[in-house]
Amino acid sequence: MNIEELRNHCLAIKNAEECTPFAEDVMVYKIMDKMFAFFLLNPKEGEHFVVMKCAPEKTVELREKYEGVTKGHYTGNNLKWNSVYIQKDVPDKLIVELIEHSVEEVIKQLPKKKQAEYRESI
Repeated sequence: MNIEELRNHCLAIKNAEECTPFAEDVMVYKIMDKMFAFFLLNPKEGEHFVVMKCAPEKTVELREKYEGVTKGHYTGNNLKWNSVYIQKDVPDKLIVELIEHSVEEVIKQLPKKKQAEYRESI
């Protein structure tokens, strides 16, 4: 997967919003005004990665299975965010599934009324 394909997958999420609240080269994707993914256009290491929300139990499993899944850069030391390197050993299909999983993790944390509002909009 390349960075443009990643961007397209994030934007394919119903009602997704793309913005740059941190810097012009940090692409942020939100649903219901909550961030579900972000990536740098020009990472210092030269390897593109996307940071996404993830259920903690799934986080551990993914980090053990794939070299391309690490702790979420810029998110502190927690199990709720992963960095997924898009050109390492993580299959493209799984990256797309993880984008959708990230959205679900965001929706689960919304108040019930907002969850229903989102679900009705898709």
